Amino acid sequence: MQTQTMTSPSIAIIGAGLAGLSCVRQLHEAGLSTTIFDKSRGLGGRLCTRRGDNWQADHGAQYFTARDPAFRQQVAHWLDAGVVAEWPITPAVLGQPGSSTPHDQHEAPARYVGLPGMSAPCKALADGLSVRSQHTVCRLHHSVAGWQLETVEHGLLPELFSRVLLAIPAPQAATLLADSQPALAAVAAAQPMLPCWTVMVQPDTSFEPGFAAAFVNAGPLRWIARNDSKPGRSGAPCWVLQANAEWSAAHLEQPASEVGERLLDAFRALGAPACTVLSSHRWRYADCHASQHGSVWDAASGIGLCGDWLHGGKVEGAWLSGRHLAASVLGPWQP
Repeated sequence: MQTQTMTSPSIAIIGAGLAGLSCVRQLHEAGLSTTIFDKSRGLGGRLCTRRGDNWQADHGAQYFTARDPAFRQQVAHWLDAGVVAEWPITPAVLGQPGSSTPHDQHEAPARYVGLPGMSAPCKALADGLSVRSQHTVCRLHHSVAGWQLETVEHGLLPELFSRVLLAIPAPQAATLLADSQPALAAVAAAQPMLPCWTVMVQPDTSFEPGFAAAFVNAGPLRWIARNDSKPGRSGAPCWVLQANAEWSAAHLEQPASEVGERLLDAFRALGAPACTVLSSHRWRYADCHASQHGSVWDAASGIGLCGDWLHGGKVEGAWLSGRHLAASVLGPWQP
């Protein structure tokens, strides 16, 4: 009896955030053919930094921690490569009794940031991978020959893929899968995600409140941080203000200029001086009540899902979810 040779699949990954890149890195190193598609110009998703005239600000994820042994090993590698650094701060807690007292140093693990910007570890993971930016995938087409992707910018792409992996926010995955894979779309639709308004401001005069960052438990804000307190940052002093999910949801469609003024008022109520609003950004899908699926893999259709919303949330969860999905896909092709 002849032994059948298993053909290596061609895999499309939609989403070049940490989950997608973590997944693709494993598949690529196993010898599989992979192509990443992302709607943005750059890599990293919510691991991102905005730059302007003599200022920069991390307007998405502010830092990350590492608890899982595998992720700690990855962070150690990034530290050695110089694309990650520890941010040695202890955030204050504002808006409750004793609010100016920082957290105990022993309550939380080390906090890390990308160097020189938050997307640096994602760029390191993407080294040598095939990435197509500004490809907004809007529909999946299936035939006996495989999957084809349709994009807003380039129409129906000619390539055929045997596997399509989605590393995008749950609501976007639900929309993309609604026609071709309603059962998987339902899994994604069952995981709501929460918004976050972020505003970047520059104090008009010196502002030294005695802390570099703080959790805020009153009013519209949930987090404030002096961006230039992070290692490797340059430019004029800049503060990042992030609203809590409830306030962000209530003001989701409000003009960015109005949101900027509202959050600046809240910042000044905490003692900040007059500030110039540099930029505002609305994250429609920023946080989640994450499940613990790890990832979702449907071998019959060749469709997989990964993301922080499937693995406990946060940056670490995104990386772990990508690895989890890669292991499922690699099952038949493990050496």
